[in-house]
Amino acid sequence: MRQVSQTPKSDPAPSRWAYRMERLMLTPLFRKVLKVGVPFAAAFIGGTIYFSDAERQEKMALAFVDLREQIETRPEFMVNLLAIDGASDETAEDIREIFPIEFPVSSFDLELDDLQELIEGLPAVADASVRIRQGGILLAEVTERQPVALWRNRDGLGIVDIEGVVVGEVISRAERSDLPLVVGEGAERALPEALQVLHAARPLAGRVKGLVRMGERRWDVVLDRDQRIQLPAVGPVRALERVIVLNQVQDMLERDLVVVDMRLAERPTIRMNEAAIEEWWRVVKMSAEAE
Repeated sequence: MRQVSQTPKSDPAPSRWAYRMERLMLTPLFRKVLKVGVPFAAAFIGGTIYFSDAERQEKMALAFVDLREQIETRPEFMVNLLAIDGASDETAEDIREIFPIEFPVSSFDLELDDLQELIEGLPAVADASVRIRQGGILLAEVTERQPVALWRNRDGLGIVDIEGVVVGEVISRAERSDLPLVVGEGAERALPEALQVLHAARPLAGRVKGLVRMGERRWDVVLDRDQRIQLPAVGPVRALERVIVLNQVQDMLERDLVVVDMRLAERPTIRMNEAAIEEWWRVVKMSAEAE
């Protein structure tokens, strides 16, 4: 009987490495790394090698600068002039003098916040806004400080606003005779009260020469004929109104007085000038002799 030889059958199971690879391919993270991470890494490495050459880097930088310049200097991005709105001629001239920009200039080269801060640094400017308007116009909208008084101090004669900020200077009062005069250290810090006193002194407006700040705490109203009304630190307006009433009733300020002292509300006093004092003593002496 003939014997038949048997051939061993191959094992259908995958090898260990093939099994592990199949398992990895079933992992979402591995598939993402294989599809995205590997190409990215290859491109990054290739790009790094390519751009590591100094000559290529210089060419790329020049190309970028040229492209940027072409975009920034397009007509629609150019600013050709400065327009100032809300400022007087003098303030507008000051703004143009300090303006650091030469036109035409690209809008990409303008720092609007810095320009606004520069304009607001002028003494005469209270507030400002800067923006680029259609048509290549840089518009500066300015709110000026409003002068309310002349302030005489050791440095000269200055024009001040309600906050006491010096917005200009004059040589003589005649240059701004429309403004009231305040004198003394600290006068610029008490302008709201000074304006209230001046408002109350309207019946004496023709005689009021100005206000003097005394000790940085109270006011003296200076009149013509070298007369003064000394006001208290508290309630100066009411004290001045009392003086005005007395003057209307008795013509007190028409007499030979030098000072009306209202610093003590319960005991107002007056001081006569030398001529009046001499005349008074003469009358007293004549009365004594007659007796």
